[in-house]
Amino acid sequence: MIVVVGVSHKTAPIEVREKLSVGADVLPEVLARLSKRSELKEVMFLSTCNRVEVLADTSSDSGQAALRAIREGLAELVGDSPEHLEGYLYDKSGHDAVRHIFRVAASLDSMVLGEPQILGQVKDAYDAAVAAGTLRNFLGRCVHRAFTVAKRVRTETALGAGTVSISSVAVDLARKIFGDLSDHTVLLVGAGEMAEAAARSLGKGARSIRVCNRSVERAAHLAAQFGGGAAPLDKLEEELLLSDVVVTSTGSRTFVVTREMVKRVMKARRGRTLFFIDIAVPRNVDPEIHTKIDNCYVYNVDDLETEVAFGLKARQNEVAAAEKIVGEELAEFESWARGLNVSPTIVALRAKTKAVLQAELERTLAGRLKHLTEGDRAALQQMMDSSVNKLLHAPTTRLKIAASQEDGADLVRAAVHLFDLPEGPPPEIEKAPRDSPQGADDAHADDDDRLH
Repeated sequence: MIVVVGVSHKTAPIEVREKLSVGADVLPEVLARLSKRSELKEVMFLSTCNRVEVLADTSSDSGQAALRAIREGLAELVGDSPEHLEGYLYDKSGHDAVRHIFRVAASLDSMVLGEPQILGQVKDAYDAAVAAGTLRNFLGRCVHRAFTVAKRVRTETALGAGTVSISSVAVDLARKIFGDLSDHTVLLVGAGEMAEAAARSLGKGARSIRVCNRSVERAAHLAAQFGGGAAPLDKLEEELLLSDVVVTSTGSRTFVVTREMVKRVMKARRGRTLFFIDIAVPRNVDPEIHTKIDNCYVYNVDDLETEVAFGLKARQNEVAAAEKIVGEELAEFESWARGLNVSPTIVALRAKTKAVLQAELERTLAGRLKHLTEGDRAALQQMMDSSVNKLLHAPTTRLKIAASQEDGADLVRAAVHLFDLPEGPPPEIEKAPRDSPQGADDAHADDDDRLH
């Protein structure tokens, strides 16, 4: 059974989400720790600016033990007790969990409906789990199917039409604050995918676009695309002096923009207003800047939700079409999953029938029919094999048909009981082939600029 436990922008504030977020550098360790839990057969960890989720395939039919194991694992991650996280965590099992995974990949559960970044983030999480050896069979197939769902939604609906992302919403907020940005300088701190999306949304609207990043080469490459300037991260304070709007999106685990830094900058700016739009999780800008320093304003991803609501109605008409695709793909996946239960039964039924007949044939050939020639023996063997195929054709066909029905498990259990067949797990599923969903590999930022 597949289960999901997590937090999102709908259930937990950024203060909680950033504690649970995991960077690419420690993700293998977190996956290894979770996979050691006996309740979990497969594990994947998804960490973005708006959600942190653990996806798992349980080692039993009951998902409760697995849900408890994941909750304990998340609590250990932040050094807290499961009870303290209880009010923020949600969990889903079976049918609901698979539907949730499909909807997340298709950006139906995102703060910004139709935003394309989530598909790449899910793909990154998938790749990391495969590399760590914690994603193999059933869950791997489920997540891979989610890629198909996302691609269908993007190609068959207009849910993601136009430029839609957290970055574009941040730029819209900047325009609301300043109106025309043509007289203002925008500073992008970080040069990853989110920064690039913000630069694209700005276009030539700002007076100038500057990029500040730990890797100055990466900053220069991004800035050059938009006719802007670049600077290394150790020159951030000097860049703040020149800027009016600052959009931060680095993968730093600590504040890049500190209260002390901004106090010095504001003294040199002589009170000129400075706006920060922090779209990173964990946050890059100390939130106390907003409350403790005059003429400084800090917005984070949770503050953008109000802005998102204005653009929601335009996409709402496409949601029904996208949800229909999710439903279709969910039905197909569940039909395939039910088919896994019947395969071992069919194999066991054929094996037992053939073994019984083979034993009888060999006993007879060693007794009354021991005088038969090799040709006659081969003819009898062929006749027996043909008889087994004809005898089992109808029950095999009916079991396969039943596998696609919701009550098919009853017939499988009846066959196991009537023929006294062994009850075993489904055979191993080969590793799902890697796909390249559109947008998934567009930007693999380095450690300094990694998206969360």
